[in-house]
Amino acid sequence: MIEGSADTKITAKLRYGMVGGGQGAFIGDVHRKSIALDGLAEIAAGCFSRSPENTLATGKNLGIAPERLYATYEEMAEQESQRSDKIDFVVIVTPNISHYPAAKAFLSRGIPVVCDKPLTIEVSEARELADLAKQKGLLFMVTYTYTGNATIKHARELIKQGEIGEIKFINAEYPQEWLLAPAEKQGSKQAEWRTDPARAGKSNSVGDLGSHVENMISYVTGLRIKSLLARLDKIGPGRVLDDNASVMVEYGGGAKGLIWTSQIAAGYDNAFRFRIFGTKGAIQWNEEQSNYLEIFRFGQPNAVLSRGKDPFYPHAQSFSRIPSGHPEGYFEALANIYKTYIGALNKQKAGEPLSPGDLDFPDAEMGVDGVKFIGKCVESSQKGSVWVDF
Repeated sequence: MIEGSADTKITAKLRYGMVGGGQGAFIGDVHRKSIALDGLAEIAAGCFSRSPENTLATGKNLGIAPERLYATYEEMAEQESQRSDKIDFVVIVTPNISHYPAAKAFLSRGIPVVCDKPLTIEVSEARELADLAKQKGLLFMVTYTYTGNATIKHARELIKQGEIGEIKFINAEYPQEWLLAPAEKQGSKQAEWRTDPARAGKSNSVGDLGSHVENMISYVTGLRIKSLLARLDKIGPGRVLDDNASVMVEYGGGAKGLIWTSQIAAGYDNAFRFRIFGTKGAIQWNEEQSNYLEIFRFGQPNAVLSRGKDPFYPHAQSFSRIPSGHPEGYFEALANIYKTYIGALNKQKAGEPLSPGDLDFPDAEMGVDGVKFIGKCVESSQKGSVWVDF
């Protein structure tokens, strides 16, 4: 048995604020609990809802001083930036449409940003945020949660070291069933905004699920998309955004790919899976069993690596928190990317140089790629499912 090794040196806690994530919201609570796992930061300010009453109630439950609860994110960005004890970073967990203006408000005032994906609606907006963060020297993270899994870190290094040879084909899928029924008409707030183009943007299935797939494949393999062909389906009655999508991909270097995302796939909860095939072998990973990584080497017995039991590359092992047989999952993966991001913020504040390992979190450039992927899938589908250059 290999002990968990994700110990973190505790320094003075950073302070963070949150935009969105008020009472009744799912993702805000997930972020707060994940940040709390390592005790590296504490929440100090918030604009949790467009409803002032919700913001006040949420802030009271979290023990936030009333004067640091704000009616708008513009007010929060302005007032926090002027405080001697201002927040060290802000977490944005709102519907997609407000990611860009909220992130810009804080970046413009010198406050680092963590933002849920997709980063923005338009590529030009994402590009502007990435450039603004770089210009001001601010660390920016986009919460592609699944890249925080220790098994994913190991898969990335395994591919980098050439253990499965040259990548030739990638198959990835992300099916869910939660929109098979018209949940948006049955009181689900998540379904209401995700199926509404005024709040979700150009796409639902590709925007919500496909962006995770694009980021994961890019992160693990290092491959960049060259061109793609997409068909976006609107299967639920009356839906104006896609709830099912099929995407063929050509990567730079010649590898091919096939991606399927769906929110109308009966029997599937959160079945994100990828298979990567190379000239010497293949790897397979399933988010619902994220503690395991399957490796197939041509001419050798198949293997299943268990996080916490089997030896991983050192960097990957540093993200394993507990011994084998005690499953790590969604909270731990999100905590891992926060641990890295907050560690980088601490080193930056201390004037210390940042290493590639310090920057191993999804950054603004990855956010730009995600928005571009969504837009190109929509473009291809609207043109009759034709190949478009990426």
